[in-house]
Amino acid sequence: MRPSALRFGPRAVRRAGGDAGSHNGPPGAPRPGSAVRASAKPSPGRRLRDLADLVRAPAAFTVPGDVLAGAAAAGRRPGASVAGLAASSVCLYWAGMALNDWADRDLDAVERPERPIPSGRVSAPLALGTAAALTAVALGVAAAAEGRRALTVAVPLAATVWGYDLWAGSRSVGPAVMAAARGLDVLLGAGADRLRPALPAAAIVAGHTLAVTALSRAEVTGAEPWLPRGTLAATGAVAAATAFRDGPARQGRGRGRRLALAGGLVAYGATAGRAQARAVADPSPGKIRGAVGAGILGLIPLQAALTAGAGQVRSALPLAAVFPLARALSRRVSPT
Repeated sequence: MRPSALRFGPRAVRRAGGDAGSHNGPPGAPRPGSAVRASAKPSPGRRLRDLADLVRAPAAFTVPGDVLAGAAAAGRRPGASVAGLAASSVCLYWAGMALNDWADRDLDAVERPERPIPSGRVSAPLALGTAAALTAVALGVAAAAEGRRALTVAVPLAATVWGYDLWAGSRSVGPAVMAAARGLDVLLGAGADRLRPALPAAAIVAGHTLAVTALSRAEVTGAEPWLPRGTLAATGAVAAATAFRDGPARQGRGRGRRLALAGGLVAYGATAGRAQARAVADPSPGKIRGAVGAGILGLIPLQAALTAGAGQVRSALPLAAVFPLARALSRRVSPT
């Protein structure tokens, strides 16, 4: 199985019906009822649900915070331009999801036969076309939001997403490429002419991504304890770097900023760190998958802490508000 984590195209998805291996029958055999669904012409509503499953639509809650954190680090106030860049980022995330399933369709036929392509709910050409269309939309929205200069970051970001899913994801450089994608996502929010002040925030998000993506490579086999220990140590380092980082904005530097920053870091540690500590005690596949999923969700309070730490407490509040919703939705559509 290709590794999964904070990817624009994550791999292992646990659906409401259980894990892929929970059905009876030989590996690669479809779940009961899947052939019936594939043979019947789906309704428009069903087709939309299948496409939403393909792109893991609810998992996109972990994405806009990258742009908000980058904008805050660069001293930008949220507005129509930043909202457009966040929408572009979400489209790229969904594109990577669809592309990942297209790239791994043969592997999924064995390991995840309930996924949209091997189950017959979405055809391989449609998945590839969806990825291409969403990428084009993402670049168009970025250009509409901030002009051609936005493509200075958006185009390399899109190239990194496609490069990860089509080449790097199964190689040793995969975690580094995925970390680069998340770092570029933060820089997208900063704007092409304000990249320098956002570099620390981008490095923090990239560091978290690197650690959790490396951990995700043991989702199927389990890990030696040193791997979750390393991830847990990285989580502590990311939290410390966020706590002592200073942003350029001067607003909100009083008690409200400190409380918002501390609250985000506490939620980050309780989400990502606690699950990683469980994986240290029991590095079995189930605990590793749980730690990876928690690491992905933990991005949201980390983004909120980065945004508040840069002095934009009000911009961090929507991230704090959406975090419980993202956790609830992750029980139905796993972010891993």
